[in-house]
Amino acid sequence: MITQGQVLDIARDAIYTIIVASAPVLLVSLIVGLVISIFQTVTSIQEQTLTFVPKILAVFATVMIGGSWMLNLVVKFTENLWMNFSNYIR
Repeated sequence: MITQGQVLDIARDAIYTIIVASAPVLLVSLIVGLVISIFQTVTSIQEQTLTFVPKILAVFATVMIGGSWMLNLVVKFTENLWMNFSNYIR
């Protein structure tokens, strides 16, 4: 039988994995958005697509570069979860 502590451990590990795996994409999006916002403020250009397109390209590039690392992180979490599955059903 799975205990409350084990459920909390699984949830904690899942949240940690989600945060670590999504951090590079979120940070790149934040930095690109900040740079574009500063550029828009300095040049007084208020075009909406100016922020959208560079962010999409930067996020795509980040996923292409770090996608295998992010996938490996999620796979390790899943493998760990399945390896300990017999401990949870007793």
